[in-house]
Amino acid sequence: MKLYNIKEHSEQVTFSKALLQGLGKDQGLFFPVDLPKFSTFEINSLLEMNFIERSAYILSTYIGSELSKNSILSCVKNAFNFSVPLVFINDKIAILELFHGPTLSFKDFGSQLMAQMLKKVDYQLKKPMVILTATSGDTGAAVAHAFFEISNLHVIILYPRGKISVLQEKLFCTLGSNVSTISVDGDFDACQCLVKQAFLDSTLRQTLYLNSANSINIGRLLAQICYYFEGMSQLPYQMRNKLVIAVPSGNFGNLTAGLLAQSCGLPVKRFIAATNINDTVPRFLQSGYWEPHPTVATFSNAMDVSVPNNWPRIEELFLREKRSIKELGYGSVNDTLTEKTIQDIADLGYLSEPHTAVAYRLLYDQLDSDELGVCLGTAHPVKFKELVERCLGKQIQIVLPDLLTERMKLPILSYEISRCFSSLRNLILRITS
Repeated sequence: MKLYNIKEHSEQVTFSKALLQGLGKDQGLFFPVDLPKFSTFEINSLLEMNFIERSAYILSTYIGSELSKNSILSCVKNAFNFSVPLVFINDKIAILELFHGPTLSFKDFGSQLMAQMLKKVDYQLKKPMVILTATSGDTGAAVAHAFFEISNLHVIILYPRGKISVLQEKLFCTLGSNVSTISVDGDFDACQCLVKQAFLDSTLRQTLYLNSANSINIGRLLAQICYYFEGMSQLPYQMRNKLVIAVPSGNFGNLTAGLLAQSCGLPVKRFIAATNINDTVPRFLQSGYWEPHPTVATFSNAMDVSVPNNWPRIEELFLREKRSIKELGYGSVNDTLTEKTIQDIADLGYLSEPHTAVAYRLLYDQLDSDELGVCLGTAHPVKFKELVERCLGKQIQIVLPDLLTERMKLPILSYEISRCFSSLRNLILRITS
């Protein structure tokens, strides 16, 4: 597999190199040189396979001979060892539940597969490897658990202090061992900016081998393509060409993966990019002007991103395929409407959380009468227990699983820093020494 840097096309790397390197020169994202294309017959055959075999086949088509098919199959078996149910909540709309992994978030797919593939890639480093990642909520837990206690590897995760839920924080800030967490006095964009600075810092680059497990890493992105095929496989054949998918969007890796699945030949009619009031992309699609505003904290905190890193990949895909970016549906939902939507979904007998509610609201509002809608359920409602219970009043009380109950009792092990880069550099060098 060859990938190129979308900022500097002359920089081309193998899949293994992209997996290890994360970003290209000038912080450019890697993008496949060749995009797989499946015929209608091949798509129908793929949709008859089980999730593991199908996912391994799709990934093998992208990766090529760098990893053997057996190696890829082994990675997929170890990474995707949880269910992906499609649950209809009425006759027109279903939710694809992506939150049955170890940290109850869709981020488990990409993080688990990336960790498994790093074990297979043949690399010999003379410096310690550091997985350096920023999180707005769910990525941190998924990355921490995926790479926990992998030898010769440090995990360092930055997150915005006071802007993630208590359970989100407890899931990844209580592990210790090779996982270090850093609470930053700022929002997610500030954390992401610090991570970018770290990758450019000469002192850190000379001392450490830095990698990222954010959705900017191609290993995570390819993993996410697989569950779009799984969702489609659970639909009756006659409904597949009518499918509209609403994607809760923060850093836009999830939507990028869906569009890549569509590019392969998956017959998705259209996508809806669903954001909260951090609506840089919806405003851009409406006006044509890219004008990020300061990030605002919302109920759907994993989507509190004003400068989504993966958006350039979406633009690159549409440019490559000579499609108009205006094909995308879009919209934003504020907290008041998010809260009401959680109640509306509960009235249908389904317990949701704010990110899924944002996608559901826009899907419900934009779905045509002859279409079928699927929205991605990206997190388990227990991760937003207090908020969901407050929205629903006395209607319901969410019970924590035993494992999470025990984790809630553990102390937070995080370091605290300002948004000053020198503080981060010094702390990273101290953690890894």
